[in-house]
Amino acid sequence: KADVQGSVEAIRTALERLNEKYDARIRIIHAASGTITESDVLLAAASGAVNIGFNTRLEPGARALAEAEGVEIRQYDVIYHLTEEVEKALAGLREPTYREVVYGRAEVRQVFTIGRTGQQVAGCYVLDGKIIRGQRVRVLRDGKVVFDGRVTSLRRFKEDVREVAAGFECGVGIEGFSDFRPGDILEVYGQEAVA
Repeated sequence: KADVQGSVEAIRTALERLNEKYDARIRIIHAASGTITESDVLLAAASGAVNIGFNTRLEPGARALAEAEGVEIRQYDVIYHLTEEVEKALAGLREPTYREVVYGRAEVRQVFTIGRTGQQVAGCYVLDGKIIRGQRVRVLRDGKVVFDGRVTSLRRFKEDVREVAAGFECGVGIEGFSDFRPGDILEVYGQEAVA
């Protein structure tokens, strides 16, 4: 609700621009001039909406009803402040975009068979970054990806460790993969949200 119909139209236009900018869907359920009434609060409660007032006031009983119904009422006297807050809310609702980040690379120097199961483990030297147990890993042979999986075991000497930094040796086990060869490169990577 706004003080005059001209303000209602200006706010509607500003919100439509935000829809385009954020590829979002702001739905205006009801727009009119006048005070915010109890029926406005009930409409917002029924549709899960927020009441926005611009240069207007609440009728007696509307605030108490809003609190009882759990309806948010926002009041503004500057259009820019209104659109700025809606824009912040839209930015928070957007799905984050992700980019791939390589955490570290290791070179396979030797292949070991461990335990009664005969599981193959790669004896590696960490070239850069760090190797992290539980992260995604690519096995590169001659520059081509031969397997993509997850680091399931990581040992430094006989000790289970969570990560191993550059310049150290370690034993690496990968879920579902045992065809290690000396010279293979293990590239540990993950996804990080981009702001």
